[in-house]
Amino acid sequence: MPGMVVFGRRWGIASDDLVLPGAFELFIRVLWWIATVVLYATHKGKFDCRGGALLHSYIVVLLILLAVIILTLCAVVYISAQGTIMNPGPRRSVPALVYLRAFLYIPEFVWACLGAVWVSDSSGGCEPAETGLVIGAVVSSWIILLSMVLGVLIVFDPLGSLRRPNLIGESSGLRDLQSSESSQLFYTARSLAVRVWESRLRLLCCCLPQDDNHRAAFSSIAQLVSGFFSDTDLVPSDIAAGLALLHQEQDKMEHCRDPDDVIPHSPSSPIREDLETELEKAAHFMQFAVAAYGWPLYVYSNPLTGLCKLSGDCCHNRNTESDLVGGDNFGCNFSSILHVTGLQYRDFIHISFHNQIYEIPFFVALDHKREAVLVAVRGTLSLKDALTDFSAECENLPVEVVSGASYAHKGISQAANYIYKKLVNDGILSQAFNIAPEYKLVITGHSLGAGTASLLAALLHSTYPTLKCYAFSPPGGLMSKALAEYSKQFVISVVLGKDLVPRLSIPNMEDLKRRILKMVSNCNKPKYKILLHGCWYEVFGGTPDDFPTEMENRREEALSQPLLGEESLLVPGSTSYHSISSDDSPTHPTHLPLFLPGRIIYITEDGPSRRHCFSQVRYRAEWSNETAFHSVLISPRMVADHMPDVVHRALCSLTRDRPFSLCPSSHSNSHLNVI
Repeated sequence: MPGMVVFGRRWGIASDDLVLPGAFELFIRVLWWIATVVLYATHKGKFDCRGGALLHSYIVVLLILLAVIILTLCAVVYISAQGTIMNPGPRRSVPALVYLRAFLYIPEFVWACLGAVWVSDSSGGCEPAETGLVIGAVVSSWIILLSMVLGVLIVFDPLGSLRRPNLIGESSGLRDLQSSESSQLFYTARSLAVRVWESRLRLLCCCLPQDDNHRAAFSSIAQLVSGFFSDTDLVPSDIAAGLALLHQEQDKMEHCRDPDDVIPHSPSSPIREDLETELEKAAHFMQFAVAAYGWPLYVYSNPLTGLCKLSGDCCHNRNTESDLVGGDNFGCNFSSILHVTGLQYRDFIHISFHNQIYEIPFFVALDHKREAVLVAVRGTLSLKDALTDFSAECENLPVEVVSGASYAHKGISQAANYIYKKLVNDGILSQAFNIAPEYKLVITGHSLGAGTASLLAALLHSTYPTLKCYAFSPPGGLMSKALAEYSKQFVISVVLGKDLVPRLSIPNMEDLKRRILKMVSNCNKPKYKILLHGCWYEVFGGTPDDFPTEMENRREEALSQPLLGEESLLVPGSTSYHSISSDDSPTHPTHLPLFLPGRIIYITEDGPSRRHCFSQVRYRAEWSNETAFHSVLISPRMVADHMPDVVHRALCSLTRDRPFSLCPSSHSNSHLNVI
């Protein structure tokens, strides 16, 4: 912080980001220089081949050029390592060194070309070691030059011309501007950022049809993504350092919690019995949520035998399933569903593998074991599903019996309405209940499927009052408070460990941004030390580093007050800047709060957070509430705990080890202490 300004524009790299790449290049250059010196010394400066004179001159100039580059890199690494993220003053000379280093690429490029010419025209009769040295020098030069070009493309900021210090507030001139002018400048940059992200999304999704739905999704996603860090003067490495610090701080807070701080309940407590019953049902219905993913997850979960088990059935089922399938038929999906669920062909009412934006696959089957008409909705498995996920603005979801504001995640709401119309208008549910009129309706899904299942259940509950929904790892930013309260009558959500998705909402991400700003502005260690220790901690564990901060002597209550350092990280004119500068400004003024659906079963690992790879995992489960998921937890497990096979395995483990793994609800775990 801030982004380095060279060649008249801001780049996505800071002056303290050159330590590690500079040290790596320095290591390569030193080895290269030593090898060249050894070869030159062994020949005592005399080369007797036909192009020996040219080779002598080439090596001498190469040694001088490498020595100058090595000295420049030493200076870059040393000066870039000075100061802290919030104190770039000791690194004022880094831009000048960058100009010098960029200039040295010119003679290196010329010398690489001359070396290639010598090898092709004048290397005849020379020793293999001599020719090999020149070839190695030429290849190394080209690799470094191409790496430099790739690096420039990676750190190029399309908004760099609008985000120079004289435009984002570092110069005193902007501080004298009226607030309206500052805001106008910010929104101009924001509009350009939206257009840049729309172009990126169109390029990423070039294989998808460019219809109105996709264009609307691109626009809304661009608005969401472009605005997240556009009001800060942070580069990606600052965010990585902030996440590393935040993870260690959260782990320290977790270790400080009293493990015995629980509310006692008798073994026959209704809370415990209810939890046991719901866990057994959840473990049963989770297999259908897993089956909805089709053959990809089946093969992933059975890497040695999956393909062999499916290969014999795919062609056989391809003809017989035509009367069941709506939309596209994706090969072995139906076969994998049969293997995972254990159902027979005759138990399926409808299967849809059709997949478009806001339209996701699902199947309807008769579950005779639980006497249920089961609707299973697939989670995210395609780029189209991801576009549905990221269409995260709110839209009204009319549910007549809900008193209060009824709105939900736009993409998931439209997916739920799509399946609702299929089930009701096409008579799929009527067909199922004509076959089994005494059965109850159960809806289930994982991730995107869980969110869709929850909203679908809310739409169907008035028609099917005995309906139940089991939502596994549902998105956190799903439905309004009134709708979430209503869903507690019929929805059970299951969340495992530090899963990111149930904590993922726009307000939570804004809160995460503020916490990153606080961690970055408080820490007074160089960024490279933060990143190196953070990588070590993520891979090997150990004790969280107690980095000294400028705040270590302040009371905890004072941490809620904005810091001067945090203000300097924000762009004047942005909503975050006004929010941190005013005590009356709401924390999240532009985003409506969204919540998890239903009652929540929270499953955690019972034991130390770090364990051996092959050690047996034991779990504990308890009733929780939405307040436990109002902060994002940084952990290597935040993605792994979301995987459907991991959730299924945890539920099966709990039902097998029920007497030892269940615990009553506790205040300490329902309100996790996180920073």
